[in-house]
Amino acid sequence: MTTAQTPDLDVQPTPLALLLLGREADPKSERGVECPGDLPSPSDPDLVKRARAAKEKLGDKVFVLGHHYQRDEVIQFADVTGDSFKLARDAAARPDAEYIVFCGVHFMAESADILTSDDQKVVLPDLAAGCSMADMATAEQVAECWDVLTEAGVAEQVVPVSYMNSSADIKAFTGKHGGTICTSSNAKRALDWAFEQGEKVLFLPDQHLGRNTAVRDMGMSLDDCVVYNPHKPNGGLTAEQLRAAKMILWRGHCSVHGRFSLDSVNDVRERIPGVNVLVHPECKHEVVAAADHVGSTEYIIKALEAAPAGSKWAIGTELNLVRRLANRFAPEGKEIVFLDKTVCFCSTMNRIDLPHLVWALESLAEGTLVNRIEVDKETEAFAKLALERMLALP
Repeated sequence: MTTAQTPDLDVQPTPLALLLLGREADPKSERGVECPGDLPSPSDPDLVKRARAAKEKLGDKVFVLGHHYQRDEVIQFADVTGDSFKLARDAAARPDAEYIVFCGVHFMAESADILTSDDQKVVLPDLAAGCSMADMATAEQVAECWDVLTEAGVAEQVVPVSYMNSSADIKAFTGKHGGTICTSSNAKRALDWAFEQGEKVLFLPDQHLGRNTAVRDMGMSLDDCVVYNPHKPNGGLTAEQLRAAKMILWRGHCSVHGRFSLDSVNDVRERIPGVNVLVHPECKHEVVAAADHVGSTEYIIKALEAAPAGSKWAIGTELNLVRRLANRFAPEGKEIVFLDKTVCFCSTMNRIDLPHLVWALESLAEGTLVNRIEVDKETEAFAKLALERMLALP
């Protein structure tokens, strides 16, 4: 479990008001994506100046992390940018920073708190910045799943592997049951390790990354995979199906990457002859199979850096990153487009806007700790065990 601390207020706002302000979380909701088109510019022209002033006042006491999917208005204030695990490690490498301001989503801030010292305080500018994928696997649901595996007589053969994009509770479950964490970059290494420990893997919470890694990278068949649906009795599976499966995939997905379809790939190839299709492994299996290249956000960035001038690319990942890369490489003559015709941002990533960041930085500069993300000690211990197993992977 995590707790989030909010400063005292003169009035007692309603839970809805706190949620809208970003000073309260809604852990039971599954938040997806919205399609607002181009994001509006910050309404207050003084916000940039205020953010710079607050950050300068805090000096080395604050370290701002910015995920690749953040808005440009926020990413400009990040001391480092990267994917979720890179940022958590960067935070741990800065032990002198009293405040870690994480411009990302809730599970990322949890991971940063797990990997940093007790003296450091992790702040999430908007507590409603969750992750629809992480929300799709709760501790209660996963505990029930383990009971189902136990009743089927396979639990002792199963090693849990949880994606970095999961809550601290799920990471702790993984550590407690002998499993490891993975990222989209090292999923194959994590699965290789897991199959050395046991005969089956319970992959949480993204079914697509698990399936794509098993089939595309490890040579398994789709028949080796079954999907556990936490909303159906026994996960919608028979004991025989669980005994036969190698990969037990949790029925979770990324609401952004799940939008891309085979039609998206076929359409962009018709519209842009010679285009290279590059997608994230959280996309559906048929999309990954039809793509030219597949990789994590870091892989996507490096692939475009190495791409020849004049090359054409359709990217299947979150639009903030795609648009930033398109602008960055346009002077080199590289044409970079979003894979899907519909313009969609991750609505929860986009909750971290400049007003929330300014509020968090100014509050810290005034000595008021806001929106702290703090993982309880027992959860932290088991989650850290799972993360350490990942760090020890060959």
